[in-house]
Amino acid sequence: MTLNTINPAFSRTFAPPIMESRNWLDGVTFPPDRPLINLAQAAPLDPPPEGLRRAIADACLTQTAAHLYGPVLGLPELRAEVAAQWSAAYGGAVSEDQVVITQGCNQAFCAIMATLAGPGDEVILPTPWYFNHKMWLDMTSVTAVPLPTEADLIPDPERAAALITPATKAIVLISPNNPGGAEYPAETLRGFLDLCRSRGIALIVDETYRDFDSRDGRPHELFTDPDWADTLIHLYSFSKAYRLTGHRVGLAIASKARLKEVEKFLDTVAICPNQLGQIGALWGLRNLSQWVAGERAEILARRSAMLDGFSKLEGWKMLGCGAYFAYVEHPDITDSPAYAQRLVREGGVLLLPGTMFTPEDDPSGRKQFRIAFANVDVQGIATLMERLPLARP
Repeated sequence: MTLNTINPAFSRTFAPPIMESRNWLDGVTFPPDRPLINLAQAAPLDPPPEGLRRAIADACLTQTAAHLYGPVLGLPELRAEVAAQWSAAYGGAVSEDQVVITQGCNQAFCAIMATLAGPGDEVILPTPWYFNHKMWLDMTSVTAVPLPTEADLIPDPERAAALITPATKAIVLISPNNPGGAEYPAETLRGFLDLCRSRGIALIVDETYRDFDSRDGRPHELFTDPDWADTLIHLYSFSKAYRLTGHRVGLAIASKARLKEVEKFLDTVAICPNQLGQIGALWGLRNLSQWVAGERAEILARRSAMLDGFSKLEGWKMLGCGAYFAYVEHPDITDSPAYAQRLVREGGVLLLPGTMFTPEDDPSGRKQFRIAFANVDVQGIATLMERLPLARP
């Protein structure tokens, strides 16, 4: 294959960061008394609970429809359950025909964005940004406009307003945030909704990690706005709450008119979402609320361990911590990719440098790192605190 046969938009974006970081493990031996601590990817390492697995197994054996094409927008039973539970959780009104099920949350983002923006358009992403969002925009020739966040990694609507141009189609927020871990205040999200509505652009709020928010009660009031569907688009993933990463089940909630356009994208790309995964997600929604509460408690314990550990670690500063992630920096580190690779060899720790989440011309990324701490228990976090200083800045 010659280079001129590759879509130049693909050539302009970067290699998948998780895959790149795995290359750093090549040729490195980890002794039995110091096994690798992998903090690169935010994904549950255990399978779903047994009841959910049995529900999938039973459907696999007894439901012929589970092996056939299904509705493009997802199983009606799952869409209806989502609409009911989301309406109750957020205190608003979400209808079944405003819900679409997708092959994971990344596909939900791509499908929604395909209906919003094309070559030459702009989308505002707070930085540090989620790299897959940036990659999709690059590959579709949409310009990602970086919105620097404040010291607490919370974006400011007024600062975003100054970046909006006639080419702007949307602002994308993630809360709790990936990669920063920050939990956005309800008033911040409301400010962004008001801004986007006043400028006639979409507000996309990715709440993949909402089940692990440290705050009690609903995280925002956006769905209580009777006209939310004219501006708001909500994204979610079942991967984390029910450990369904391999089954690829996510969703988007948006206006009925937009989902008509989303249907075109999904019918072309996937035809329908994974049937067995949807059956598992539906069973989880109906049966696992208490189990998910236990998962949340464990994640919050790990969050506390991270906050405590970094408060005692010389030189390191915690910028944000929540859900699956901590985002940290060290003032004496000037080349975070080199430090991260050295830490693999010298400390047996794999994490991602901030340069994977920031524009190339943003120097902050060269001092920063994302730690996906949900992959290790409290004892593992204590071990991380011992190993981080092994690769000296």
